[in-house]
Amino acid sequence: MTYRFESTTALLVVDVQNDFTHPDGNLYVEGAEEIVPLVNQHIVEAREAGALVVHTQDWHPPSTPHFESDGGVWPEHCVQGTWGAELHADLHTGADVILRKGTGGEDGYSAFSIRHPETSEERSLGLHALLEARGIRKVVVVGLAADVCVKETALDAASMGLETVVLSELTRPVDPDSADAAYAEMAAAGVEIV
Repeated sequence: MTYRFESTTALLVVDVQNDFTHPDGNLYVEGAEEIVPLVNQHIVEAREAGALVVHTQDWHPPSTPHFESDGGVWPEHCVQGTWGAELHADLHTGADVILRKGTGGEDGYSAFSIRHPETSEERSLGLHALLEARGIRKVVVVGLAADVCVKETALDAASMGLETVVLSELTRPVDPDSADAAYAEMAAAGVEIV
């Protein structure tokens, strides 16, 4: 069963990319490939209801302070133009908007903003303005990963006054031990976990 969408809803499909969803990916999230058919069902339902569909993609340069090799915390992943950065081949990509995050080497955890990994300076990606212009009042967040980019996207959405829903069956955590804490943090911020 899919979520009930309306024209004032946006479905945010976060980072359903090969490096996260494929066992050969550089930052594979256990069980991530299982969510793709369910996400597709929701994309179809959202489109039929006239909801806005937004895909995000990590889109990192080959060298960035975001990566362990350059002093960051993450293994190399979703490098621009590589197989790992591509959206999963089975994902319905009929999005109204595709937002690429981390294109200049920033940390791109949220669909709403990017943060410089050394200075912590934040900059908007323009999603909030887009949602306001389209009259969007509610966002439904799915994708990867529950304890990182899904969480940060949902927290930002809630802090901006948007009614925010995370569909827990349509996401997976990088670290299964951190999933409960991530959901609790989101719920405490007013995010509805379905």
